[in-house]
Amino acid sequence: MPASPSTARAINDRLALRLLQQEGPLTAGQLKQLTGLSRPTVADLVERLTASGLITVVGESGEQRRGPNARLYGIVADRAHLAALDVRTESVAVAVSDLLGREPAEACVPIGGDTGTGPAVEQAVTLVERVAEEAGARRLHTVGIGAPGLIDPVTGELRNSTGLPEWHRRLVAALQERLPSARVIVENETNLAALAEQRDGAALGRDTFVLLWLGHGTGAAVVLDGTLRRGASGGAGEIGFLPVPGTGALPSATDCTGGFHSLAGAAAVVELAREHGLPCPETGREPAAAELVRHAVTACASPADVSLADAARAARFLDALADRVALGAASVVALLDPGCVVLGGEVGQAGGDVLAARVAERVSRMAPLPTEVRPSTLGGGAVLRGALLTARDRAQDELFAPPGAPAHPAPSPGG
Repeated sequence: MPASPSTARAINDRLALRLLQQEGPLTAGQLKQLTGLSRPTVADLVERLTASGLITVVGESGEQRRGPNARLYGIVADRAHLAALDVRTESVAVAVSDLLGREPAEACVPIGGDTGTGPAVEQAVTLVERVAEEAGARRLHTVGIGAPGLIDPVTGELRNSTGLPEWHRRLVAALQERLPSARVIVENETNLAALAEQRDGAALGRDTFVLLWLGHGTGAAVVLDGTLRRGASGGAGEIGFLPVPGTGALPSATDCTGGFHSLAGAAAVVELAREHGLPCPETGREPAAAELVRHAVTACASPADVSLADAARAARFLDALADRVALGAASVVALLDPGCVVLGGEVGQAGGDVLAARVAERVSRMAPLPTEVRPSTLGGGAVLRGALLTARDRAQDELFAPPGAPAHPAPSPGG
């Protein structure tokens, strides 16, 4: 059945707006060429989108040509402002940008473990308001939040998870109360990191891959045939609970101690470095673990700059870490055959090609399926980037739909 005129207009408008968002300002002639639409159809959609305030004339394509076809049209970027939050166990980072994501304002505040729920929520919400003001955002259209834990696939809410601070769950309601006109979206942090790596990072151009998150905790995001797989209860990728050899215990339904987390989480990485004689901080913080891995990689890459003993210790540490990471990676490969595993998070980025090559060699011996192992290019910043991309997708989905047009869900990774 052919589309109705209103549906056809909506489809054409969305196509033109997506092109303007991806390519930058275009002339009506360029829109005609890229969309394959007729000249009258393009003229109508340009007039329609201009009247709705979504696009405007931003310049001309050349001084030698004048008239409608020479005008450059661009999206009105400040039609909507977006916010993104990366909610960690002991901190929250915020970014605010316009509809085109240009020069986002960013800030981060630590939230100590002894901070009460109310004060912690207030700190986070106040940070959002301050960064929005710095970005010149009079009103936030959409807020994307990346958080650890399980997201209910039906309600989209953060489920109560053992070990996560209570302020995480209270934050969503507080933001909705203080920003009543904004749409607030919550997504698992690892899923958002996968979206960012696919759009802008190590998984660029791939529609099937697994992101193995290596940070304070461990997690995995599964993208198969262009679709992010969340699982029946929203828990796909909870690899920290995966039983693995070498931990001396088994995880439980409420505690991942004894699972893959006990081998590859930040505290485990710091302890492993200590066992190999590397100087270590007192705590198993995520940045400390990444710093240790980065120093080891540097020692292996530039052995002339360190003693032979230090280079040997660094190499043994990276080999032992690769042994551990490969257990989780090989398990994922054997079950899903993703063809590509991205080592994400701060530790994955710090390990770079040196750690990725070690893991790839071990996976090739443990699983019969050809698999490329790549280091993250975005590291811990992937969560904030993914949250901003998700907020932009949702905002554009609403703003780019003419009144009365059918709504479409925001695309998931690869969609």
